[in-house]
Amino acid sequence: MNDKKIEIDTLVVGAGQAGVAMSEHLSKLGVPHLVLERNRIAEAWRTGRWDSLVANGPVWHDRFPGLAFEDLEPDAFASKDRVAAYFEAYAEKFEAPIRTGVDVKKVVRNSDRPGFTIETSDGVIQANRVVAATGPFQRPVIPPIAPKDSTITQIHSAQYYNPQQLPEGGVLVVGAGSSGVQIADELQRAGKHVYLSVGQHDRPPRAYRNRDFCWWLGVLGLWDAEVMEPGREHVTIAVSGARGGQTVDFRGLAKQGVTLVGLTQSFNDGVVTFQQDLARNIAAGDANYLSLLDAADAYIARNGLDLPEEPEARFMLPDPECVSNPILELELAEAGITSIIWATGYAVDYSWLQVDTFDEKGKPRHQRGVSNEPGVYFVGLPWLSRRGSSFIWGVWHDAKHVAGHIATQRQYLEYRDPSQR
Repeated sequence: MNDKKIEIDTLVVGAGQAGVAMSEHLSKLGVPHLVLERNRIAEAWRTGRWDSLVANGPVWHDRFPGLAFEDLEPDAFASKDRVAAYFEAYAEKFEAPIRTGVDVKKVVRNSDRPGFTIETSDGVIQANRVVAATGPFQRPVIPPIAPKDSTITQIHSAQYYNPQQLPEGGVLVVGAGSSGVQIADELQRAGKHVYLSVGQHDRPPRAYRNRDFCWWLGVLGLWDAEVMEPGREHVTIAVSGARGGQTVDFRGLAKQGVTLVGLTQSFNDGVVTFQQDLARNIAAGDANYLSLLDAADAYIARNGLDLPEEPEARFMLPDPECVSNPILELELAEAGITSIIWATGYAVDYSWLQVDTFDEKGKPRHQRGVSNEPGVYFVGLPWLSRRGSSFIWGVWHDAKHVAGHIATQRQYLEYRDPSQR
């Protein structure tokens, strides 16, 4: 423990993509700052993901403006380790003041002077401002319905790395967003009998008429949606860059050998119950998919673009047996299921940030990352300013806005009237 006190204008907590972006913008604006990271730069990309993960967007899109993935083709999907190396190289590029291996324990507002006192694993820091750049993947969530059964191996998707770590036998994957879909696919290809529990989801085309869906969301203005549509808080997005990037197709997964089931409802005495919503969830995902194709076609026609037609994109496989006659109950032992993977998302954890800027659910109250507690900021959260906030490039633009707010506040405080000059 270091007894020396450090004083800094702005402290950034976390050195993932949000912390690195924040540091770049603060550096450009001449704001003295320090970035603390309890592990390594971009640690969540290194160890908080499964081994085969690639980014969900192509490298021409999923990057910061100041550095390209020069060793990859523009339409490639970077591996998780390549993404981590990218952020490390980016931080080195502008000599970001990052200290790794330092854990922030507590942040409290000073009562007798401006700013905050920050307790860390390496001493105390005084800062005028604090930026929480720890991201949304802080606490893996396994819902309370999880069975209390020691004979079943249960892990969150954050603890899944590869098929070899699981015991022999079948697997139930709960959650069919990007993580659940890719994990289920990988396990089935490795020879596992996989049941995939499918809830409400969006299912955009990976690409359509020679353009990636990231491009389509851009030109159609969908990245700029400022608020999530009401009632869609639990709608996941099923998109993948795996194996060169392919549209997620639940009927295709079923044809491949994955057994689809509805939303997981409960466990009781070794029996799991599913809601009777599988066909409805699949149909709603199809409607979302087709709506983007329609919007893309209309955009091409309206702008006279010369992009090849792709009628085969509208072809749908017939409903598999597991959709036509859905399984509503399953005895785990009888089905040979020995593992459950919970791909059920994350919660934020700001227990270290002891200031008055959180709602009753523990979520930060803010406007585009500027919290209602003066001097406290957030970067790296989904929908921080718009839909694009979840993506690497969106984080960069959000950080730019927050850094600009910090620089403006510093100007106010530096003002001196004529009698003070």
